[in-house]
Amino acid sequence: MIKLRSKRFSRSKSKINVGTSGGNSGKGCVGGGEIKWELRPGGMLVQKRECEGGVGEGMITVRVSTVSQWHHISIEATSTFGELKIILSLATGLKPQEQRVLFKGKEREDYEYLHMVGVRDKDKVLLLEDPAIKEQKLLELARGRGIRTPYCSITV
Repeated sequence: MIKLRSKRFSRSKSKINVGTSGGNSGKGCVGGGEIKWELRPGGMLVQKRECEGGVGEGMITVRVSTVSQWHHISIEATSTFGELKIILSLATGLKPQEQRVLFKGKEREDYEYLHMVGVRDKDKVLLLEDPAIKEQKLLELARGRGIRTPYCSITV
């Protein structure tokens, strides 16, 4: 552990701790005279300003709304929307390719990270079925039953 003393804080009787962002040296929020430090990936040492469990740390609960149901999914904040789709496929029965996930009014790609887009604990995400795949399913169902559709006439 490295101890640093700053001129600005030398008058107060505060403890100065240095920890890495992955360590457990800083529990809770910064305040009350104790200064917490974190080492960023680039090597810069900065004062820690967030509470533990903030954006990009630990597990978050995402509220997922489908047309008729709500699902509460616990997932790591550093996961991607593709990983969220895989978990949702277990809950909804829709394959990840059939899903369209919207957050803050925009469709999100599979490679985008939840914490980078701004998803926080108990945020709402909208799940829709892909309209093109939904139409394919209806056409296959119509072919199986011999139903006439506006697109084509199929009789068996």
